[in-house]
Amino acid sequence: MIENPLKEKLKDHKLILGSGSPRRKKFLEDLGLDFEVRPKSVDEIYPEELQASQISEFLAVLKAEPFKDTLEPNEIVITSDTVVWHKETSLAKAPNLEEAMHMLQTMSGDWHEVITSVCFTTAKQQKVVSATTHVKFMDFSNEELQYYIEQCQPFDKAGAYGIQEWIGMVGISEIQGSYTNVVGLPTHLVYKTLMQLVS
Repeated sequence: MIENPLKEKLKDHKLILGSGSPRRKKFLEDLGLDFEVRPKSVDEIYPEELQASQISEFLAVLKAEPFKDTLEPNEIVITSDTVVWHKETSLAKAPNLEEAMHMLQTMSGDWHEVITSVCFTTAKQQKVVSATTHVKFMDFSNEELQYYIEQCQPFDKAGAYGIQEWIGMVGISEIQGSYTNVVGLPTHLVYKTLMQLVS
């Protein structure tokens, strides 16, 4: 029986997911990998002048900082950050219904970008990769947005929405790029980068 090519390459390494996101955890499971979930909290503050992928790259690296001095030679930590970018503005997590409503109203009927940066950290090196997906929303009514927010409570997600939820099923008219990237992890890049790191 043929082994999972990446799992076979990682057999002498310990993979650590430095995130508590259930979506990212599920993606690594779906890739067939063995890993430990070890989230560490950081203040997700970035310099004001950063834009688009610069923000997600900065925060992905920042999330790896608490691990750097304690890593064993065979350990690989994966940290990541997702940014929703619309009209030169980063739409972060919405703290309440009103803010979520405002974010989704501004994106209604328009294109936005979803950028996820993934940082791979070992005792000797660090590599950051990013993916950008372009997503177009249909025109939503306020009733549709209110229904979605009340049903799904998307307050833990950048841009106040999850593509895998009701809003993604009914409201995305076009998508250009990786779907898994919008959910929170560009799995094709994770696979490719890990294969390179341990080759």
